[in-house]
Amino acid sequence: MVTNITSFSRSGLSDWIIQRASALVMAVYTVFLVVYLLLHPQLDYATWSGLFQQTWMRIFSLLAFVSLAAHAWIGLWTVTTDYIKPTAIRVSAQFAIIFAIFVFLVWGIQVLWGA
Repeated sequence: MVTNITSFSRSGLSDWIIQRASALVMAVYTVFLVVYLLLHPQLDYATWSGLFQQTWMRIFSLLAFVSLAAHAWIGLWTVTTDYIKPTAIRVSAQFAIIFAIFVFLVWGIQVLWGA
């Protein structure tokens, strides 16, 4: 029997779906930015800033940030549980990863929605 220790009652299927959905969001966001840059060869600060001042772009960017955070957490959780066997070291590494992801997410939100 397999004992579920650290997945907080989630199944592997939910992790898989979150990984795939977040990867899709990040791929669409990346393609959008690349196409935007290709269609605006004389891009200046005012145009770029104007794009990110639009509410829909801020929401799209926020969705991409959250997707990146979820994708990173699931991937790094999987790596740490597979390769770091001592529980204390693994849990410490996972808390450090959670903290770093949280800081980067808050920082990204501040940059995106800040004044």
